[in-house]
Amino acid sequence: MKASQFFISTLKEAPADAEVVSHKLMMRAGLIKKLGAGIYNYMPMGLRVIRKVEAIVREEMNRAGAVECAMPVIQPAELWQETGRFEKMGPELLRIRDRHGRDFVVQPTSEEVVTDIARQELRSYKQLPKNFYQIQTKFRDERRPRFGLMRGREFIMKDAYSFDRDQTSAKASYQVMAAAYRRIFDRFGLTYRAVAADSGAIGGDLSEEFQVIAATGEDAIVYCPGSDYAANMEKAEALAPQGPRAAAAQGLAKTPTPGKSTCADVADLLGLPLQRTVKSLVLATDTTNEQGEIVKTQVWLLLLRGDHDMNEIKVNKVPGLENFRFATVAEIEDHFGCKPGYLGPIGLKKPLKLVVDREVAAMADWVCGANEVDFHITGVNWGRDLPEPDVVADLRNVVAGDLSPDGKGELAIERGIEVGHVFYLGTKYSRAMNATFLDENGKPQPLEMGCYGIGITRLPAAAIEQNHDERGIIWPDAIAPFTVVICPIGMDRSEEVKAAAEKLYAEMLAQGVDVLLDDRGERPGAMFADWELIGVPHRVTIGDKSLKDGVVEYQHRRDAAATKVAVADVWAHVKGRMAV
Repeated sequence: MKASQFFISTLKEAPADAEVVSHKLMMRAGLIKKLGAGIYNYMPMGLRVIRKVEAIVREEMNRAGAVECAMPVIQPAELWQETGRFEKMGPELLRIRDRHGRDFVVQPTSEEVVTDIARQELRSYKQLPKNFYQIQTKFRDERRPRFGLMRGREFIMKDAYSFDRDQTSAKASYQVMAAAYRRIFDRFGLTYRAVAADSGAIGGDLSEEFQVIAATGEDAIVYCPGSDYAANMEKAEALAPQGPRAAAAQGLAKTPTPGKSTCADVADLLGLPLQRTVKSLVLATDTTNEQGEIVKTQVWLLLLRGDHDMNEIKVNKVPGLENFRFATVAEIEDHFGCKPGYLGPIGLKKPLKLVVDREVAAMADWVCGANEVDFHITGVNWGRDLPEPDVVADLRNVVAGDLSPDGKGELAIERGIEVGHVFYLGTKYSRAMNATFLDENGKPQPLEMGCYGIGITRLPAAAIEQNHDERGIIWPDAIAPFTVVICPIGMDRSEEVKAAAEKLYAEMLAQGVDVLLDDRGERPGAMFADWELIGVPHRVTIGDKSLKDGVVEYQHRRDAAATKVAVADVWAHVKGRMAV
C-alpha cells in the first residue's frame, strides 16, 4: 500500500472525552472515530488491525476443528423468552419491536440462537461433537459507555459454542478450546495470563479468563510467581491461617471510641494494628411467594478482618446466602439496636445467622463494635466471649502475600484486561430450550455445551494499554496495521531516493510483507511523528545523503535510535528484526 492511496488522519491532541491511553491514542492515530456514545466508526487504519486479529482467531479456530457460521444481529425475542433471559437480563439487553408489533433483541451474545440451530440440526450422537463459531457485531446497552473500545456499546466478538454428548466429551472439547486460545494469544505477541475464573451459578472448575497484563487494567489478577497458579480475584481462594489460634491474653472490655466508626479510625485511636479489628457486614435474604411478594426475611452477620474486603462471589456461594442483598438501616437497627459503624456480634437485640471468615475464626483478642454509638469492644475471644462460629467460610478477597492455594509460595497481584473467556456451560441452555440428541439406545439426552469468547475490538485497545510510550502506540508485529513503513526523504526531489524506495517496496511486497510506502512528500519530522503515533513496528528511512554512503536507516519502534544498514542488506536486517 502507498500512503497517497490510503487514508491517514492523525490528531495532535486527543478529544476531551478520551480518558484512558488506548482511547486517546486510537482517536489521535485515526483508528476509530466516535459516532455516538459507545459507538465508533472503525477507520481504515483501525480496521486493518481488527482484520489481523480476526485472521489469527479464524485460523486457530479452524485448526481446532470449529466450524464458522454467522448468526443474526437482530434475534427474535421468543428464543430469549424460552431461557428467561429476555426478562432477566435487564436494561443492557436492547429490545426492539418491528412494524408488526413483534419483539426482537439486538444480540449481546448468541447462546439462544446457536442452541436453536443445534436442536434442529444435531439429532444423533453420531453428529457429535460439534463446535460452531462466529465473528459478529454485538450490542450491549451500557449505562455508562467509556474508555473507547474498552467498554463500548457496539463491538465485535468471536463467540464459539461446543456441543457434546456427555460431560467427559464436553470437558475434552473445553480443553481443545483452551489450548487453541493459548495459541491465539501467543500469536498476538502480547503478555497475558490465563486465569481460573468463577463459573457462577453453573458451578464446576472449567472457566478461564485470558487477561492482557496492563497497569491500567480493570481486573485484579492473582498469581503465584513460583508456580503456574493464576486466578481472577473472584476465584482466588484465601487459605485458612496455619497453626492453632493464639490463646486469649486480654479481658473483654467496652472501650470508648467517640466518632470513630471505621476499623481504620478505631485502630488508630487505640494504637492497634488494623489486623486486630473485625468489621461487621449485615446482609439479608428474602423468601418470596409465587406472586413475587416477600414472605420472610433472614438477616445475616458476616465478620471479616478490618483490613480485608468482602468477595461477593464467594459470599453468594455460602449456603443460604444465594442472591443476598445488603440489609436496610431499619433491619440493622432492629437486630443490633444501633446504627451502622458500631456493630458487632455481642449483645444483639434479635438472633441472626452468623458467618465468619476463615481469618477471623483464627483470631484472638480482637476488636469489634459494641452495638452502641461511640463504643467498641476490645479483647474479644471465641469460646470465652462468643460461641465457636457455626459457619466458617472463605469470604474475602486475597491480598498480596497470602499463601498460594497450591502450596508453592506467596500470592502476587497485577492488573489485567479481560479479552477472552472459555467456559463450560453444561445443560443450562439445552434443557431450557429442549435441545436433545438421540443416544445409542435411541433415547433423547440434553446436549452438553461450552462457550468461548474473544473480544475482537477490545483486544487492540488492550494491546495499546500494554504497548505504548509518550510518542504513541507500539504494535506487536502480528496485529500492526502495517508491519513496515518506508519513509523516503525528499522522494519528490530525488530520483535516487524514489528509485531506492520503490525497489525496496517492491521487494518487500514480493516477500509477502505488509509494507507501506509513505509517498506523501511530508517533512521528515511530521512523517516520523505520524508513524510513531500509529505505531508501525519497523521503519526504514531512505535519504539522499545516506544513499551516497550506500546505507539506509532502520529503526524499530522500541529502539532509541536508528541503525545504519547497507542498502543491499536492508531486507535481511528487517527480516531478522521481525523474527525477534
